[in-house]
Amino acid sequence: MKEFIVCYIYDNEIKREKIVKELCIQKTDIIQEILEKISQHQFFLLEDGQEDHLINSSMVRYIKVSERTIVS
Repeated sequence: MKEFIVCYIYDNEIKREKIVKELCIQKTDIIQEILEKISQHQFFLLEDGQEDHLINSSMVRYIKVSERTIVS
């Protein structure tokens, strides 16, 4: 399994989300999923493990995706 940390950066804050996918999924696949979600929806739900956030897609200025392999 791979864990991806997605950072959504706004003008004055950063929200993070953890996504766990199969080993065959690449970082570019995750970026494509996020870009499609942002372009198709004005708002989307971000789950950060502690609470859910309703995100306005137009407020996102930058997206960063980091990946690491989870050894089980």
